[in-house]
Amino acid sequence: MPLLFSYGTLQREDVQVATFGRTLSGRADELLAFELVPAARGGPAHANIVRGAAGSRVAGMAFEVSDSELAAADEYEHRDDYTRIEAALASGRTSWVYVSRKSI
Repeated sequence: MPLLFSYGTLQREDVQVATFGRTLSGRADELLAFELVPAARGGPAHANIVRGAAGSRVAGMAFEVSDSELAAADEYEHRDDYTRIEAALASGRTSWVYVSRKSI
């Protein structure tokens, strides 16, 4: 079952229900070698991540999702010009995560 790491809106239950039709099951984890760029007034509407130093981390949640739920997440995230990439987590697992196309 794929893992989906969220550092933003996909952690919200209302967004999960609207996107997947259910609340997701997951656990806290950290994304390695990335830094969080918070949403800013007059800037991007949502937080983003960018590659960071080897010791940098972004806190969030790692959710187990089905392939069809991952496709639904793609649809949700593409609206804001995010794309899905694979990344390493502090737990030793690998997860999908969304990053703004402008930052890669």
